Amino acid sequence: MELPVLKIDGTDSGKKVVLDEKVFGIEPNDHAIYLDVVQYLANQRQGTAKTKDRSEIAHSTKKLGRQKGGGGARHGSLKANIFVGGGRVFGPKPRLYRTKLNKKVKALARYSALTYKAQENAIVFVEPFTMEAPKTKEFMHIIESLKAGDRKVLFVLPENSTNIYLSSRNLPEVKVITVDELNTYAIMNANSMVFVDGVQDVLSERANR
Repeated sequence: MELPVLKIDGTDSGKKVVLDEKVFGIEPNDHAIYLDVVQYLANQRQGTAKTKDRSEIAHSTKKLGRQKGGGGARHGSLKANIFVGGGRVFGPKPRLYRTKLNKKVKALARYSALTYKAQENAIVFVEPFTMEAPKTKEFMHIIESLKAGDRKVLFVLPENSTNIYLSSRNLPEVKVITVDELNTYAIMNANSMVFVDGVQDVLSERANR
């Protein structure tokens, strides 16, 4: 697949990029995408949820009433879960939700997601550019000129640029990342993607190792 490279004002620069079939033209594997997205979301969980069971509740240990003859159930402690303020049964405990996924499966998932975006014509290429200072309005104008859409735009840079990142930080529908941070969840969660020219070379080099 061949795509034009645009200038930041939205006009054609005259240059075209040829997308590597190993990255943007494979047979998509939906199950690999599913596994990678589930792992990503699981790894975001802090796992710090905690409730107290009856052994941790601060209550008197005095027996509430006599064992027999009370006309009701036998209760031995206010710490029981049936009482207000009692311990919780089978409540959450701190734990790790992180899972392991093989590198080849993650790569397959990432390339499958990129293939879907290429098939949907949801990828735009732009010439490398710099920003002298963080300017959100200027960055918004670039996004509008590229016609990348106004919802969930993923902007991918070949290397970190502090001014570009800071310019996008107040835009809830735009996310700026480097090619090293590119992951399956970010790709699938985006409606459109903007690649700064050079990103495709990094992806192609990694796929052909």
